[in-house]
Amino acid sequence: MNTLHLAGVIRESIVDGPGIRYTVFAQGCPHHCEGCHNPHTWPFEGGYEAAPRDIVADMRENPMLKGVTLSGGEPFCQCAAMAELARLAHQAGYDVIAYTGYLFEDLLRRAHAEPDVMALLNETDYLVDGPFIQRLKSYDLRFRGSSNQRAIKVRESMDGKLVIAEL
Repeated sequence: MNTLHLAGVIRESIVDGPGIRYTVFAQGCPHHCEGCHNPHTWPFEGGYEAAPRDIVADMRENPMLKGVTLSGGEPFCQCAAMAELARLAHQAGYDVIAYTGYLFEDLLRRAHAEPDVMALLNETDYLVDGPFIQRLKSYDLRFRGSSNQRAIKVRESMDGKLVIAEL
């Protein structure tokens, strides 16, 4: 069983994707984007450990939840544990959104050598990719912080032709 290393959770969020969502914040991020709204998640030390099955059990206590959002920190620094959480969430009927500072294309390249990256991509319905760029910040963007970030339908984009989502 994989263990998540978390900075925290929000049990009911309306700003991390459509519907009421359970948001999981990974502890640790290599990107260090200027203007990041979660800089406390950057260090890989700190935070706390949680089992994916315990997160999903907590989610099941709230019948209003639509899905889980993997945020951070950087969820793709914990691919195996995040993929397990996403798989269990799917089995329980939830959708999965992941935020990452990496580009989708770079994750696909990494996935060939790192099976856990592919496992997490395969369990992600929507991916909001790209680093937060302060000068491109806009409050008009839905569920994205800067205009360079894309909301991608992952399964439909696995063949290399990007399908952008309206979240």
